[in-house]
Amino acid sequence: MATIRKMVLSDVQAVMDVEKASFPEPWGEETFVKEVEENPYAHYYVIETDGRVCGYCGLWLIIDEAHVTNIAIHPDERGNKYGEQLFRHACQQAVENGAIQLSLEVRVSNTAAQHMYRKFGLVPGGIRKNYYSDNGEDALVMWVGLK
Repeated sequence: MATIRKMVLSDVQAVMDVEKASFPEPWGEETFVKEVEENPYAHYYVIETDGRVCGYCGLWLIIDEAHVTNIAIHPDERGNKYGEQLFRHACQQAVENGAIQLSLEVRVSNTAAQHMYRKFGLVPGGIRKNYYSDNGEDALVMWVGLK
């Protein structure tokens, strides 16, 4: 059984393990520390299985808009619907905090993630050219109205 909770500072190391296993250019530890401790707009959540963090999701909530900063499930735990559970929770938290729309960027090549986002009603809204610095890949901007 997976559980989802708010991320705390002591989760950063486990989140870094997920981050490094998931992305070619992972965020640094200091970025997560600042998001958890200093950014008043940041809301981060972790998903645990058997008491171990296997994924995380970050949101920025500014006035009535939510933006997904990052979401990742450790490769060893993919295929168990943890990403859907975590994304559903993040969307619920966005609504509870007054957001009326949600947006994110996703690699144009990441069709699996795009498929999941479409399940939640997100639709393409544009392209950010050369968005990803590791290979210059474009990002697909997706969004959904929450109310």
